[in-house]
Amino acid sequence: MNAKPASTAGSTTLPWSSDPVEQFKLLQQVRDATLSGNGSPAAPRPVISESWRRSLAAHVDPEDYRPPIVYDSDEIEDVRADHPLHAVLPPLRELLVSIADESQHITIVTDADGTILWREGPSTLCRLADPVGLHEGTKWAESAIGTNAMGTALAVDAPVQIYSAEHLVRTYHTWTCAAAPIHDPDTGRVLGAIDISGRLDTLHPAMVSLVNATAQLAENHLRRRMEEQDERLLARNMRHLERLRGEPGALLTTTGRVLAAEPLGRWPRRIEVAPGTERVLLDDGREALLEPLAEGYLLRLPKLATGGVRRPRLRLSFLGASPAAELDGRPVPLTLRRAEILALLALHPAGLTAEQLALHLYGEDGNPTTVRAEIHRLRAELGEAAMRAKPYRLAAEVEADFLAIRSALAAGDVSTAAAACTAPLLARSDAPTIRAERDQQIAALRSAVLAHGDLDALWSFAESEQGHDDLEVFERLARELPAGDPRRPVAAARLSWLLGEDG
Repeated sequence: MNAKPASTAGSTTLPWSSDPVEQFKLLQQVRDATLSGNGSPAAPRPVISESWRRSLAAHVDPEDYRPPIVYDSDEIEDVRADHPLHAVLPPLRELLVSIADESQHITIVTDADGTILWREGPSTLCRLADPVGLHEGTKWAESAIGTNAMGTALAVDAPVQIYSAEHLVRTYHTWTCAAAPIHDPDTGRVLGAIDISGRLDTLHPAMVSLVNATAQLAENHLRRRMEEQDERLLARNMRHLERLRGEPGALLTTTGRVLAAEPLGRWPRRIEVAPGTERVLLDDGREALLEPLAEGYLLRLPKLATGGVRRPRLRLSFLGASPAAELDGRPVPLTLRRAEILALLALHPAGLTAEQLALHLYGEDGNPTTVRAEIHRLRAELGEAAMRAKPYRLAAEVEADFLAIRSALAAGDVSTAAAACTAPLLARSDAPTIRAERDQQIAALRSAVLAHGDLDALWSFAESEQGHDDLEVFERLARELPAGDPRRPVAAARLSWLLGEDG
């Protein structure tokens, strides 16, 4: 990612004078009039007025301010050594320092927060810069010191030039500066800014183009270093990818950028990774394993024992009036109709055609075209890995509360079925097949708990929505629960109420 063209934030709408003193007077009149709310001889540039607003909102005093010191002189060396822009200093010096010496400017490099890490230039100018805080370790973000080229370039992510009284703080009205942000070619994030600052009489409007070109030079240098590192990582780690022997996988940099993958195809350019993470959820819902390497990561999609890639996991919680679904832990937006479709496909793992779904959902009046439109939206939400077509079927591993009740009843585990069945399946659904499944499940569970003789299972059913008003269930509980069981008087009271209501 290269710095933006100099014209993005560096153009001026003010009358320009070749006389720096005249220009200074005009800019000071514009500043003072704008800040006081009086009539101004000209409007400030938009980039300046917006910066003034941000700076004043940060409570920067236009009349009396100094940049805060972030790093003391004994700390700055260690900070600089660890900063990624340390690597680009040689080419920056080669391009700028000689120019700065000849034109009586100082060259400055900041970090992403606007703290000056490097400063070089003529000793006479450096002596003038020290008292106003233009030295290593001071912070020049807009929020710290108001409008200035370094802080404003970082704030707008574009090259800018600030002329004399365009600085918000009066202290810097005899200075002019131009700066441009420098970006990480890997992630695109801002690493810092390159700045040239000088006294008012050294003002030159072309300075912003120079710092912009220098920022691009720095980014190109970082890009070449990144590409060299990529080549080394590939050379040393391709064997890990080859070792997978056909199992899908990818080599990642430490920042998650994909360098190589098998098989080629639908791999993102970057995968979000965090230190210590062992599993990563891909955009298509697949879960991948992340193995740290000396210089990056090996990402792999493990195969199941059957030889297929691990399927996404779809969890359906469909008991009651508020259905919910999760795909590998991610909530899936649901309407009642989508929940009905998912329930039907879970009940028919071999799949259903649009015509069959229409019949299950609407009866004889069902329209397959309407079903196809809803299925299309649902497949777009779930992804190809979780839902297939021809016929429509769930390719994910399905974990559903209503299916768990079915399985428990089939296995004779009445206690588990009763505990799980807290509410009826999709209580608001009028779809014929859903309604039939709901009624059959409740009837089967009721028969099982009444016949099984397990009072705990019977009590679980009594506490559920479908058993709450069941007279026979409460008669059995009131009669068979032991005298010392605290549930017995509760059951007896409920039975009395039901008998009263019945009468």
